[in-house]
Amino acid sequence: MAKAIEITDSNFEEILQSDQPILVDFWAEWCGPCKVIGPIVEELAGDYEGKAVIGKLDVDSNPDLTRKFGVRSIPTLLIFKDGEVVDKQIGAVPKSVLSQKIEAQL
Repeated sequence: MAKAIEITDSNFEEILQSDQPILVDFWAEWCGPCKVIGPIVEELAGDYEGKAVIGKLDVDSNPDLTRKFGVRSIPTLLIFKDGEVVDKQIGAVPKSVLSQKIEAQL
């Protein structure tokens, strides 16, 4: 089963080149709601293998991207398509909500 990829300040631009939609989970180890949504993000990576890129970005280790996208609350999930943010979800939500957001970009 596919796992969510680790996204960092250094590999982000390369990942952004994907022709598939990209979901990025901005999270941190100390964030309670992030721990709730983490397993959901991993499940989505399996569900959308080959159709979408699912990744996680640790805000503590990657301050540049966190600032660039104005992430102030975590978890924040951004969906990119063609290099642009096309959807945003702040806070933990059910898997169905994230699936709908990804499906809308396929």
